[in-house]
Amino acid sequence: MQVVAGTASTALGERVSRELGNVPFGLPYLKRFPDGELYVRIGGQLEHEDVVLVQSTRSDQDVLELLLLEDAVRQSGARRLVVVVPYFGYARQDRVFFPGEPASAPTLARHISLEADAIVTVDLHSSETLQSFQKPAVEASGIPAVARLLRQRPVDLLVSPDKGGTDRARRMAQLLDRPWMALHKQRIDSEHVELQLPAQVPISLEGKHVVIVDDVISTGGTVVEAARLLARERVGAIAAACTHGLFLRDAFERIKAVTDTIYSTDTLDNPAEKASVAPDIAQIVKQELGKLPAR
Repeated sequence: MQVVAGTASTALGERVSRELGNVPFGLPYLKRFPDGELYVRIGGQLEHEDVVLVQSTRSDQDVLELLLLEDAVRQSGARRLVVVVPYFGYARQDRVFFPGEPASAPTLARHISLEADAIVTVDLHSSETLQSFQKPAVEASGIPAVARLLRQRPVDLLVSPDKGGTDRARRMAQLLDRPWMALHKQRIDSEHVELQLPAQVPISLEGKHVVIVDDVISTGGTVVEAARLLARERVGAIAAACTHGLFLRDAFERIKAVTDTIYSTDTLDNPAEKASVAPDIAQIVKQELGKLPAR
């Protein structure tokens, strides 16, 4: 078995290789031709090998790189290919809302499936996207990774910034054996929200260590408002935790200004303190390889 990582997931790919038993790990050679076209080449012997290809698809370039790397692995004679997409970009457009639009999530899923034998993702925007992959696809969760990190930190209460994250906060609370609550959110526009405490708050907030838990932090508006609301309740410390830390524009600095700590998993490179999903991905990869027939 070998692990190959694209440029969007270099560090995570190396961690996955260690979790799989220190299997060989490789990085492709990439360059741009004068006309802007991307060139990739994979080194090493992949013939008759099981290959795990790790690459998030945050940008258009990441998507193209992944598709080219998949073909390169196949051209190298790999036996089976498990594609790991830690952050699955283009996931928000999972259906056609207006005539003339593409359904980008299913489209990307179908194309990734062409050369893959199995696909592993982490915390999709919608789990329904799994049905669009044409090969076996499994969605890992970033919650256990964040929980492993938070076990080493003081935590009194888990907070979901809205009711949509109720299951996430509840599961995190179960893993940490701590109480949780969900705030009431009213969205004003794409970057502004109003938040309120629920009618029943499980514990007294004053002086407590509180962690705001979300799946994706992009512009950070909701997390900032949640932190301000909790600060008015005189909590002792506030942390923000997420699976996918996009931190667009100045989001990280804005959140840092109103929290004590920011945690994220390593599905994307970012400046937050990291909790690694590598053990969770490696476990699923082993399970999926065990189910696949040899080519």
